[in-house]
Amino acid sequence: MKRKLFMIITLALLSQIGFAQEFDKEKLDQYFEALEKNDKFMGSVAVSQNGEIIYTKTLGYCDLENNLKPDENSKYRIGSISKTFTAVLTLLAVEQDKLKLEQTLDEFFPTIPNSDRITIKNLLNHRSGIHNFTNDPEYPTWLTEAKTEEQMVDIITKAGSDFEPDKQTAYSNSNYVLLSYILERVFNQTYATSLREFITQPFDLENTFLGREINTQNNECNSYRFANSWKIEPETDISIPLGAGGIVSSPSDLVKVSDALFGGEILKQESLEKMKTIQDNFGLGLYQMPFNGRAGLGHSGGIDGFSSSFIHFTDGEISYAMISNGSNYNNNNISIAVLSAAYGRPITIPEFKSYDVSDEELDQYLGVYASSQFPMKITITKENGTLKGQATGQSAFPLKATDKDKFEFDQAGLVLKFNPKEETMVLKQGGGEFDFKKEKQ
Repeated sequence: MKRKLFMIITLALLSQIGFAQEFDKEKLDQYFEALEKNDKFMGSVAVSQNGEIIYTKTLGYCDLENNLKPDENSKYRIGSISKTFTAVLTLLAVEQDKLKLEQTLDEFFPTIPNSDRITIKNLLNHRSGIHNFTNDPEYPTWLTEAKTEEQMVDIITKAGSDFEPDKQTAYSNSNYVLLSYILERVFNQTYATSLREFITQPFDLENTFLGREINTQNNECNSYRFANSWKIEPETDISIPLGAGGIVSSPSDLVKVSDALFGGEILKQESLEKMKTIQDNFGLGLYQMPFNGRAGLGHSGGIDGFSSSFIHFTDGEISYAMISNGSNYNNNNISIAVLSAAYGRPITIPEFKSYDVSDEELDQYLGVYASSQFPMKITITKENGTLKGQATGQSAFPLKATDKDKFEFDQAGLVLKFNPKEETMVLKQGGGEFDFKKEKQ
């Protein structure tokens, strides 16, 4: 028995050592060099194995206007990854008998429609039916304005309900804004104080806190969008998202808290299992994020020009985090590349082609295109020598010429191939291919 156990332990250790040695740092560095050279990505990534950080990388600028570059301790807004922290704080409140998952919302906010039937758990796993205020067309007009709790509750109340509580699932930022206020009541302190007391201080997360106005002199990064060059994005006022999307962090901090959470250091095992239990794709502040047949758990986020993701895999005890403050590329491809390095899979260095098209030549592509295979029309316009596309009800996106009559939007993995003579267009995305015809004016 002892000999057999020793062999099992030895094999396990050898597999872990070999696993770390398989990490292809050189190839991954080449991958990121290609992205930076072609203005595809600004931000940072980190990977840990068995609780030890084995790779970090930073690219681009924290403050492009003042030529400030990021480092491993640079701080970025993480958007909806904040929900994982809020879910942890909620379950800590449950563990301390300050809250119950079965409590109904009317004990806190009776004006919310169906509040007497919406539970704390419904808020956590997006089964409340409460409308998502960030989906409203007017939201972009006030996102930079500070809001009080009273104002936000009024906005959420007036938006109403999209379905009966616990009958289906629909992602809603409103759920976690309300949870933020509930946590302030039950802990009798600000959300920022609870975050610091229960998570960031005990686990030495020096770069993680509830956001404020961005201060680049404190190594906090602005966010950008790419339109021929990087353009700074406006800042959402943190009083609006709070625990739904207002936290600032770094990838290194995110993998540290990921390791602590899934290692059972923050919550009791019973609470952690509740977080990990998936119903209609959502757990409590977590959801499944697969890679190459492996089932990871984590969350993604997006706010202003920031995008983020963190994942933990028990297979190999790997935690991965990425935060971008500017992307002109499909960030899912970046996650695939990093995780490929972690699991010893091949990495393909992307090639970014460009093709010169004059402003006059762009005119032949302009117009409104419709398809019987696709639910939305695509309007093609141009601005300052750049072709732009816009689907019905969506934001416009820039298109880069990569070949004759071929344009791409890398951030969404979108390819448009035009046939000007036939006045047709083929849209390719995610393995799908859709035929469009230009409408007559």
